[in-house]
Amino acid sequence: MVIAGDVATGILVVALSAALLLSSLVSSNSDADALAVFRQSLSDPGGKFDSWDPTLDTPCTWFHITCNQENRVTRVDLGHSNLSGHLVPELGNIEFLQFLELHHNNIQGTIPVELGNLKNLVDLSLNHNSFSGVIPPTLGNLKNLLSLRLNDNHLTGHVPRAILENHNIKVLNVSNNDLSGPIPTTGPFEPFSLNKYHLLLNLRKKGLIMVDGKEV
Repeated sequence: MVIAGDVATGILVVALSAALLLSSLVSSNSDADALAVFRQSLSDPGGKFDSWDPTLDTPCTWFHITCNQENRVTRVDLGHSNLSGHLVPELGNIEFLQFLELHHNNIQGTIPVELGNLKNLVDLSLNHNSFSGVIPPTLGNLKNLLSLRLNDNHLTGHVPRAILENHNIKVLNVSNNDLSGPIPTTGPFEPFSLNKYHLLLNLRKKGLIMVDGKEV
């Protein structure tokens, strides 16, 4: 009876290990699926995506991709890559993504609201592209976000209140867009005071905005 019990325990351990491995593979494949859709939405004359083989079990061997120990994607680093096209909502499915670096390209269209689902995101750099439309208020949901760079695009509207109320953001740059509206200097804007954070605002491409009589 003891031997039978040991065998049963061994079988259970093997089954649990297999289940965990399968779960890890499924999760990494979901990241790969999202990145595959992302790749299809962009033109890549420089061949940055040449190593992105969708037949692999994990995207962790792809160039410009970083993963954690569980083979989940944590970083997409494609700045200065001569990419054009648009972003896709599926990017919001990369659950453990911490860094999304797409600066200095020619990506157009709107910023997907689904990026607000990336709860682990620390750095979002979409600056120096050709994004248009409004800044999604959902970006204010990113409580781990430290740096948000949206400067040098064609964004319109105003900076959403949810972003200004996100006290964790240390760097906020929305300069050189076509934004409008008043610049608050009290209330939810106070966490971005000049003695704490680096803040750049340019609402109408007319130079740097004055806040409390100081150029920022």
